[in-house]
Amino acid sequence: MSHSIYFNFIIKSDKFTVYKAVSEPEHLEKWWPLKCSGIPKVGETYNFNFTDKYDWYAEVVSCKQDDHIHFKMTKSDADWDPTTFGFNLKEKENGTCLNFFHKDWPECNNHYKHSSFCWAMLLNGLKDYLEKGVVIPFEERS
Repeated sequence: MSHSIYFNFIIKSDKFTVYKAVSEPEHLEKWWPLKCSGIPKVGETYNFNFTDKYDWYAEVVSCKQDDHIHFKMTKSDADWDPTTFGFNLKEKENGTCLNFFHKDWPECNNHYKHSSFCWAMLLNGLKDYLEKGVVIPFEERS
């Protein structure tokens, strides 16, 4: 049995801006990794660099501009390697509903629980970045 993380929340911004924030490296660096590279296109590889020790890679397995982007981890650690995560966007009258998932975790272990907490904190950082222009310094991100 695998385990999954899900979050749905509203960001007071349009889909175009939210999509850029979850798909373009220069925006991802504002709320998630220290350094990032990649192109939002199926089959392309993203590098999510957190430190020299955590220099991870993922492949874009599905994307549609201003709608969704999904990543399959290809080089990370034993817990993250089998996983896929993604962002699905729906335009609402009060902003964009971001539906986040991170699925196929092999175990409900401490790393899974810690990652679930970290995603909640990081996604709140994404919301603050888009709504208030706040960029939390990398060293202070959970």
